[in-house]
Amino acid sequence: MDKSMMKGVAVGGLAMVVLGAGGVTGYQTLTKPATAEVIAVKEVMQTVVTPREQCEDVAVQRQAPVKDSNRIAGTVIGGVAGGLLGSTIGGGSGKTLATVAGAAAGGYAGNQVQKNMQQKDVVTTTERRCRTVNDKSQKLSGYNVTYRLDGQEATVRMSFKPGATLPVKDGKVVTTPPPPDAKS
Repeated sequence: MDKSMMKGVAVGGLAMVVLGAGGVTGYQTLTKPATAEVIAVKEVMQTVVTPREQCEDVAVQRQAPVKDSNRIAGTVIGGVAGGLLGSTIGGGSGKTLATVAGAAAGGYAGNQVQKNMQQKDVVTTTERRCRTVNDKSQKLSGYNVTYRLDGQEATVRMSFKPGATLPVKDGKVVTTPPPPDAKS
């Protein structure tokens, strides 16, 4: 064999290998699936927390302001009443002593009575009290889609609910939403 024939056989053999590989690749491309079968679709929910202010009117009791902080009125009235009561007891110098003692005891008692009355004297007002409360709600955030492609199962998160099949491009599932229908 001469050299040119050997070159021809080598080039022809190489061309056959290239064409054969191209045919196999073309056949594999033709046999790749165009869609994947959707097996299951599960909604994925997300909890959304929304804060808001909640207010209510509340009755509040406070001690009323004291007009006679030294309790002079109670002391004077008690002293007068005690003095009058003491003067009815005894006679002579004992009467004077009983009047003074009655006035002193009455003054102290009147003072204490007024003190107790002042402590129990309350004023009721209405106050508005507010607090922050959280409202919770559920929001659809996507779908977990389980599909079968080439006998293998896989799951993917999608933003839209697919149909019975998913498109496949270059051997991979397309997870982008389809374009809006031009007919609508």
